[in-house]
Amino acid sequence: MLKHVKLVVALSIIPQYLLIKWLADYPDFVERYYSNGFYPVMSKIFRYTLGWMPFSFGDLVYALAIIYIFRWLYVNRKRLIKDPKHWVIDVICAVSIIYFAFHLFWALNYYRLPLHKNLNLKADYNTEQLIKVTKKLIEKSNAVYYEIAHNDTLKIDIPYSKSDILEMAPVGYKNLKNSFPELEYQPASVKKSLFSYPLTYMGFSGYLNPLTNEAQVDAMIPIYMFPTTTSHEMAHQVGYAAENEANFIGCLAAINHDDIYFKYSGYTFALRFCLNEIARRDEVLFEELYKTVNKGILYNYKEARDFWDAYDNPLEPILKLTYSSYLKANKQAKGMESYSYVVALLVNYFEKQPI
Repeated sequence: MLKHVKLVVALSIIPQYLLIKWLADYPDFVERYYSNGFYPVMSKIFRYTLGWMPFSFGDLVYALAIIYIFRWLYVNRKRLIKDPKHWVIDVICAVSIIYFAFHLFWALNYYRLPLHKNLNLKADYNTEQLIKVTKKLIEKSNAVYYEIAHNDTLKIDIPYSKSDILEMAPVGYKNLKNSFPELEYQPASVKKSLFSYPLTYMGFSGYLNPLTNEAQVDAMIPIYMFPTTTSHEMAHQVGYAAENEANFIGCLAAINHDDIYFKYSGYTFALRFCLNEIARRDEVLFEELYKTVNKGILYNYKEARDFWDAYDNPLEPILKLTYSSYLKANKQAKGMESYSYVVALLVNYFEKQPI
């Protein structure tokens, strides 16, 4: 009887896959009934259940799962030869269950309406618009920097612990809710990752656990990056799966925070993406604009680059290529480049809004 159940569960991965592909063509349906219907309720249940824990329950589950998988493979190593049919069924059955939970608990958000449509923003922009917004961001970033440091020679060191920042981050969403009610964030469930060391070597600053809805932040990254990284992962929690959209919402949450250090992190985060895009389009123009950015801000940018360079390793490109393939499989056609597509949202939003 159990073997028949396993076979049915294993075979269910086929209709599951077809259903996901079908839903991908109906973003309005996903937006209404999943992203703004089922998901917010389910997400809050997870955050109420696990958010109070001081450690990442999801990371613990991952660790135990890895141990179990290796143990199962070892125990069943001979069975692969003697009974390959049922060995394969067991594996596919497990994959089918995870595939179901992955999409039910979070990943259907990949197929919701694009954020620019919900905000009535254009999907594209020209270089003139980019320059205009970049200059506005330089002016604002310089002003916030000077308000903190009163000079132009030192990088900003945020005077909080990383645990403090995790506790403070929801305030940005509370303020942002006045303009975007759908971004309500309560309760909090954002934590330092138990796997921060390997995560750093993989080249990632954080992630959302799709099975427990806990936001994980790499505890090793420079504290300057912590406010926007935390806000980015929280954006995934409220249902925005696309990386460019999470970047945009995380940036807005930091900028709308009451704390000036969060604002500084948010504005300079947006500026860096815009400057990188200008460098890609016009190196001469980039050099001109780069010279107008406060040196202290540039030192913070260097701090972030130096951090990642220190953990550069041969496996990182392979891991990022794997993750890029994952993003492409989930309706982000540009893979890892999807992160930088935040520029379109930033330009079209800030062109009309005061910074």
